Amino acid sequence: MMPDGIKCELAHLYFNPKTHKDDIPVRPIENTIMAPTTNISNFLDEIIRPIFDNKCSTTSTIDGASLIKKLKQYVERGLLKPTTLFCTFDIRNLYTMLPQEEALNILVEFLHVHGYKKVKGIPLDAIRKLASIVLKENVFVYEKKIYRQVLGGAISSSFTLTLANIFMWKWQKELVHRQDMTTEFYGRYIDDIFMTWNKLEKALKDLLDEANTWHPNIKLEYKISKRLPFLDVVLRNDAGILSTSLYYKPTAQPYVVPFISDHPRHTFVNVIHTSLAHAITYSSTFDIFNNERCHIKLTLLLNG
Repeated sequence: MMPDGIKCELAHLYFNPKTHKDDIPVRPIENTIMAPTTNISNFLDEIIRPIFDNKCSTTSTIDGASLIKKLKQYVERGLLKPTTLFCTFDIRNLYTMLPQEEALNILVEFLHVHGYKKVKGIPLDAIRKLASIVLKENVFVYEKKIYRQVLGGAISSSFTLTLANIFMWKWQKELVHRQDMTTEFYGRYIDDIFMTWNKLEKALKDLLDEANTWHPNIKLEYKISKRLPFLDVVLRNDAGILSTSLYYKPTAQPYVVPFISDHPRHTFVNVIHTSLAHAITYSSTFDIFNNERCHIKLTLLLNG
């Protein structure tokens, strides 16, 4: 875990625009590849992420395909009604809004609740100290000035993702409990959440407005409808029948690797194979798949 004194360098901050959102906000990203805390971050992520993945699999969604699979189980239990509403919401700036001390405390609480006094032979107090180094010693350069992050963690640091997930494990407990009590679905992918609802829409809005007050740093923006995109899938409640298809962001351009490029031939085969596999997995009817197949064909033609 010791940094390489020769290759080590300060992280540097840059911004990526979120072109799919109104007013095009930016996402702050720190290049931490050669940062002094990177080895510690990677180590903690390797030993703690598997624990989170194992203990929180019922409320975690890894991609659109896994969400579709879980929702099919929801449908098979007869829970999808013609009046069932879908709800999606995302947590605003989760990575950079994590309160550091509280996040460290929740990390220890998470491990303790799940029966861990040590992880890979390392006591929890030592793990907390290592995690504290990753968070509190995150120093970076921006416009020839040196800064230290005092709120949240670096988006590009691998352990920040795991810590954010564990923080949300704590925050979402009440929401998950209420969904479980009414046999409704709850699934989260990092800072994006999908829920089903079979009560009045106003009751759902009241619940989400209440959730917005649970923590001063956790603010959510929600959408409620019978047709909503989530990650890379569009979900529709068609009179009690679940319909799914691939979702393309409005700003997405129909580009893939150009066929005139010098990439190995198997790269182009993989593009076609992956696109068709996605279409098959995400399309709930043959008509939807056929439309997607035509879209793939046109995309490939546009790319030579």
